[in-house]
Amino acid sequence: MTQAFSFELKARDGAARRGEILTQRGAIRTPAFMPVGTAATVKAMYPGQVRDLGADIVLGNTYHLMLRPGAERIDRLGGLHSFMNWPHPILTDSGGFQVMSLSTLRSLNEHGVTFKSHVDGAKYEMTPERSIEIQCLLGADIQMQLDECIALPADAARIEAAMELSLRWAERCKQAFGERPQQALFGIVQGGDHAGLRERSADTLSAMNLKGYAIGGLAVGEPQDVMLAMLEATCPRLPAEKPRYLMGVGTPDDLLKAVARGVDMFDCVMPTRAGRHGQAFTRFGRINLRNARHADDPRPLDPTSSCPAASQYSRAYLHHLVRSNEALGGMLLTWNNLAYYQDLMQGARSAIEDGVFGLYCESTSEAWARGDLPAL
Repeated sequence: MTQAFSFELKARDGAARRGEILTQRGAIRTPAFMPVGTAATVKAMYPGQVRDLGADIVLGNTYHLMLRPGAERIDRLGGLHSFMNWPHPILTDSGGFQVMSLSTLRSLNEHGVTFKSHVDGAKYEMTPERSIEIQCLLGADIQMQLDECIALPADAARIEAAMELSLRWAERCKQAFGERPQQALFGIVQGGDHAGLRERSADTLSAMNLKGYAIGGLAVGEPQDVMLAMLEATCPRLPAEKPRYLMGVGTPDDLLKAVARGVDMFDCVMPTRAGRHGQAFTRFGRINLRNARHADDPRPLDPTSSCPAASQYSRAYLHHLVRSNEALGGMLLTWNNLAYYQDLMQGARSAIEDGVFGLYCESTSEAWARGDLPAL
């Protein structure tokens, strides 16, 4: 019998949660960081590498895949899992954020959004029903409702209107999704930086009895303390027995502080994008390999890391690759960064199980504060 989508809480430590999502394509251990595979690829990584680092799930982007190569084409070729050679769980976003941020000449109304592609200028329409249709063609295990995500700061009336529209679209997405026991539809809490709107959105979505809930519209220009305050207002209003996903977040510090407030899942382009721009995330904090201090340094990034990119290549070599714009530089630093993010989440899971999550966060933050090794 095919595994139905389900979520089990295995341990708690304060508000932090250790859980497991079961899907037809395998288990997802939470807290989980999902590498972003925007165009059916995690940039600069082989699928097997991503899996070997400990990733249980990756994210695909509905907007980009509908434009190129097209959802119908991917469906004809056997679905997104087969297309990108990733037989494990995939979450697809709804395409709403990219429609709002990348496309031009948008026209938004109750029905949906009409926009011009940033690729070739072709005209498209995205409705809640079409978003779900695309995600079903892709074959995603976890699908997201279409929502309206606006940048902050914004006035309260504009934030409320976007939140209310997103709630109406959530109901339409639920109807379009129908009964799919092996897959899940997540609603998206909106409400900007207004706790009352966030609470109202969370309450309304909870009543829809969806299989999971995302928290969207954060990390879009607001300070970290505002984001954390919105999580504190939102997470307690969401069903404890359903997974919670903070979209588009974030730094390692963001992740630990969000886990401490009850978040289970994350995605962000930060580790891959930073790697392609010469930045490494390590237990010492963020390291800029473009910096001249590394030019003659024979030491690896971190000799204790299990990732070969961190332990088997000198800082001098990584500096050379980055400064020479060699592709291998971005590949190695992306490998290192995703390894660090996965190790951070594994550490969080173990700490929650052992009831020492607070100590784990404290010791990790202290190591970041001490900074990198002294220059030679």
